[in-house]
Amino acid sequence: MVDELDPLSELRYLTEALRAHAEWQQACGSGALPAAESRSEAPGHRLESAPSLAVALRANPPAEPLAAVVAATPIASPAILNPHASLRSPEERQTRLTVLADEVKACTKCALHVERKQTVFARGNGSSGLCFVGEGPGADEDEQGFPFVGPAGQLLDKMIAAMGIGRDDVYVCNIVKCRPPKNRTPEPEEMNACMPYLGEQLSLVEPQVIVALGKTAVQGLFGSAEGITRIRGRWRLYQGRIAVMPTFHPAYLLRNPAAKREVWADLQLVLKHLGRALPGKGA
Repeated sequence: MVDELDPLSELRYLTEALRAHAEWQQACGSGALPAAESRSEAPGHRLESAPSLAVALRANPPAEPLAAVVAATPIASPAILNPHASLRSPEERQTRLTVLADEVKACTKCALHVERKQTVFARGNGSSGLCFVGEGPGADEDEQGFPFVGPAGQLLDKMIAAMGIGRDDVYVCNIVKCRPPKNRTPEPEEMNACMPYLGEQLSLVEPQVIVALGKTAVQGLFGSAEGITRIRGRWRLYQGRIAVMPTFHPAYLLRNPAAKREVWADLQLVLKHLGRALPGKGA
């Protein structure tokens, strides 16, 4: 914690926290700093201000100190942040996503390409401002070429519907784009090979909130190897600017149905952050 740091480390902590806060203000277009470019939000899709996130972080502190979270995030890397910052229109961004998907199809950066039937890039348009990031494709996804189309994907669709959001209005992708043999957990070098693709996807889609499904998704986004049971339900910041809610993977819920209650609590926090009312309730 901060009170355990020496003065120099504490100053670094405060500087990094301030930088993350400032970047969040710019992303939100809030009043503290003028945003270089404002984006109009559709009714009901309002992004809460930075103080709301700060309150959430105080109420549910991250599993690791904020300074560690910010320090572990490669903020300065243009290849991750936005390699195509000049692309502004939805058409330009969609064109780049299409090209990127073709690049992924030809990828041989790690050993996972050897046994794949096809790559699995993404599904959905992300118009709701919400993105789900999972671990990697399974057998059904390897066959069809889309993420979350098997039993776990069917449960994810029910979760999305329960939030009152259309299936195609969220952006769904994975840390790795090829199926690991026997559905094993991706190795660190496999995740590292794929992360530039995911980083560019997120830069182009620009979600307001990312839901990280399971430990591997959190590890890929933040480099953290902590257990999902400990960190679920606690807000984090990706690249110092995108709110991330870690929660259980739908495959885990298929094995442990009782955990659905905890996931629903996490998704309600996501809805609140997106400025959306719970289905069946007024705004």
